[in-house]
Amino acid sequence: MSKVQETISEMAKDLYAVGAIDKITMKKFDIKSLSPVPNYTGKQISSIRNKLGFSQAVFAAYLNVSDRAVKKLEHGDSKPRGATLKLLSIVDRKGIEVII
Repeated sequence: MSKVQETISEMAKDLYAVGAIDKITMKKFDIKSLSPVPNYTGKQISSIRNKLGFSQAVFAAYLNVSDRAVKKLEHGDSKPRGATLKLLSIVDRKGIEVII
């Protein structure tokens, strides 16, 4: 999150705390402050896995998918979605340690 986004988020929390904005508006601020999740190519997924030094089977276990799913992702036969996409993004940005 950028410094500007952090400032706006803090201001929204303060406004909510004093009753200047309602819960629905606060939820909108919370949603907008989430980091966008990038789309990953097969090559990028393979690169993330290789940086970690994991086999497809081990990487699959961390992502809670099958090794066949990782193979399909890396070959571009399928695209990561939902929780798998979010986990890839987290691992890419923060490292594997944050999900173990």
